Amino acid sequence: MTSERATVRPVTLGRLTELTHLCESSRKTTENIREELSITHRRARETILEATRISLLKEEDSDEQQTYETTPIGERFLEAIRSKDWSTADDILSVRSPHYGAFLDALTELGPTNIETLLEHLMNELEFSPYSFNQTGIEVVGDWGERLGGVQRNAFTGDYYVVTRDGVPDNFQFVLLELYDELEETAGVNLRQRYLSIPRLRERTCERLECTREAFDSGLSKLCRENVGKIELSGAPLDTGAKDAVLGIKKIELADDESLVSTSQSTQQVMAGLEQFDKQYYYLAVYDRDITFTPDSNP
Repeated sequence: MTSERATVRPVTLGRLTELTHLCESSRKTTENIREELSITHRRARETILEATRISLLKEEDSDEQQTYETTPIGERFLEAIRSKDWSTADDILSVRSPHYGAFLDALTELGPTNIETLLEHLMNELEFSPYSFNQTGIEVVGDWGERLGGVQRNAFTGDYYVVTRDGVPDNFQFVLLELYDELEETAGVNLRQRYLSIPRLRERTCERLECTREAFDSGLSKLCRENVGKIELSGAPLDTGAKDAVLGIKKIELADDESLVSTSQSTQQVMAGLEQFDKQYYYLAVYDRDITFTPDSNP
C-alpha cells in the first residue's frame, strides 16, 4: 500500500488530531479506527493515508494485517495541540505536508490572493512534481491554516493571506485612514455621519498588514482611547448588515471530551464588532484626521 496521491485528501484538522491520538497508546487496524471514530471505512482509509503521508502515523505489518501507530512527529504534533501551541502544530504540518507547504509558499510569494489565482499558480509550480492541486485541495489546506492561525481569509472577498505579525505597526493610524477612505468611496450614499463597518475595515486592514484580527482590535481600541472626539464608535441594530459576511471566521479549540484529544471547530459567520467596556461597536466614524497612535513598547 502507498500513501502517495497527487492531490491532498479531504481530511479535517480535527480528524487528523483524533486519529493521531487514537494510535498513540497502541497500534490500530483500519477496522479499529473505523469503529472507534464512528466513521465509514472509506473515510477511515482517507484519514489514515493522509496522516501516514505527513508522518503523523506509520504503518506496520502484523499477522498479515496492516496496523498503524503514532510516530515521534505525531507525538510532537499532539503535544502542540494539547498545549494549544497552534504555531508549532502549524510548523509541523507545513514541513511534513507537501500540499500545505506549497500552499504557504505560494501565499508568501503572491501575497493576499483569490483562490482562482492561487490555484493557477500552484498548478504551474507543481507541474513537474508528483503533486497537484484542485480547488478542494486549496480549501482543505486553507482550512488547516485558518484553524491554526498561520493563514487568514478575508471574510468578504475570500482572499487568502499568510499572517506575518501579531501586532500592528507604528504607522497603524495612517493605514487605517487610507483604508477608511477606500471603503467610504465604495460604501454608497446616505451613510449618515460617515459611519463605516468595523468588520469590513478589520478584514481589509488585516489583509493589508497581514496581521491577526486580535491585533487589529487591540490597535483600534488604543487608537480610539488616544483620540477621543476625533474618532467615534457606534453600536448597531440587531439586523444590521455590518454583522454579515460571505465566509465564516474559522476557529479551533480543544474539545471537552477527556477520553480523546479532539478539537471543536466552529465557523462563525456573524462578524464580531469591536468590544469596549462589555459593549459591541459595529461602526466607526472619523471626524478629525489629525490622530495619533502610540505603539506598544514591545510590539
